[in-house]
Amino acid sequence: MLKKGFKQYLTEANAVIATVSVADARQLHGAGDAVFVDVREGAEHAQGHIPGSVSVPRGFLEFIVDPESPMHNPALASGKRLVLYCASGGRSALAAKTLRDMGIANVCHMAGGFSAWVQAGGPAAR
Repeated sequence: MLKKGFKQYLTEANAVIATVSVADARQLHGAGDAVFVDVREGAEHAQGHIPGSVSVPRGFLEFIVDPESPMHNPALASGKRLVLYCASGGRSALAAKTLRDMGIANVCHMAGGFSAWVQAGGPAAR
């Protein structure tokens, strides 16, 4: 039996991270004040994503965000707010908590993920 399942991890993550609505995320996207980070797998990103977002598959998150890693992406060190999203909000919540644990304070995740973004009429790119 597991000591902790995914529901417990999500509950713990959501208790300490900031969550933004799709409406608020769309305002941030339009203002250019944030870096949108797609934590879905590369194939998911290729099927459609938020325009201008940075693809950072969750499995590589720690390596891509750490400036000491050869995989580091400087877009994640811009000082802008990082808005994480996935397909529906679970992976991005866990990823936002990971980044918070790593010391990145200006991070949040978008409720409902990319599917909610598209459903609300948000722009999508391929």
